[in-house]
Order: sequence, then C-alpha cells, then structure tokens
Amino acid sequence: MKLRILSVGHKMPAWVQTGTDEYTKRIQPMISTDIIEIAPAKRTKNPSPAEIEKYKSQEGQAILSARLPKEKLWVLDVKGNMLSTQSLAGCLESAMTDGADIALVIGGADGVSADVLTQADFKWSLSDLTLPHPLVRVVLIEQLYRAMSIINNHPYHRA
Repeated sequence: MKLRILSVGHKMPAWVQTGTDEYTKRIQPMISTDIIEIAPAKRTKNPSPAEIEKYKSQEGQAILSARLPKEKLWVLDVKGNMLSTQSLAGCLESAMTDGADIALVIGGADGVSADVLTQADFKWSLSDLTLPHPLVRVVLIEQLYRAMSIINNHPYHRA
C-alpha cells in the first residue's frame, strides 16, 4: 500500500516543513508516504462567491489530475466523519488488507470542489475546530504516523 497526500498550497513555513519531514521520515518504514503539493489557484483580493467557486473548481481539477488511476480518494472535509486514532488505524489497516493505495486530499483555502467530494471514497474531518492550513499538514501526518504505530505495535501511541 502507498499513501500520497495531495495538498493544495506551497511555500509552507519552515516549522511546517520541519514537522512534516520528521513524521514522514518516521512513517516511511511502515508505509510508503509522499506529500504532493498542488499549486493554489491565483486569487484576487476580494473574490466574489462565483470567483471562489471558480478557484475551488480549478484546484479540484488539479487534485483529480494528480490522483493515480487505482488510488482510493480520501478527502479532508469539515462535514466528513470524525475518527478516533484507533478508528483511523482500523481504516488504514482495512485499506492495507485490500491492497488499496490512498490519495489523501488537503484542499485549498476555500475547501474542495464538489467534483472532488463527489469522487471521494471517504470524507474525513480532523476536527470541529477551524485549523490553519499549514497546521493541518503537520496534524495529518502525525495522526497517520500514530495510526500506523498502532497497527505495527510501536510504543509511540499510548491510549
């Protein structure tokens, strides 16, 4: 099984790169993991609702173009399912048993397009809180590492 994180955004602060690099390094022996950056749509200063939908659509097309043919599409979405870390481990273990590769999507500043949500195999909400986009990358990769450590009986996770 391979895991690819498709993340809209670029030029993350150094602390984000440090955090994601650390957990990516830790998770690699357990599961092949890559972070693919997708350029955000060019935005105007005060976009109208129609312009925001256009930006989401452009980013959505880029996300779907980056998805590999046989990957399951897991999308971070505020309206998605809330999971405990143990439940996430179960979802990952099930995907591993099925031999499925996963493309996990972090949308842009305005969320993800309807096209991406329609094609999603799973919608996951990290929190009811609104998290800053850069922090989502770090929280996501840490939780994936924590879930994989549960699967592999690694002592990192303590209930």
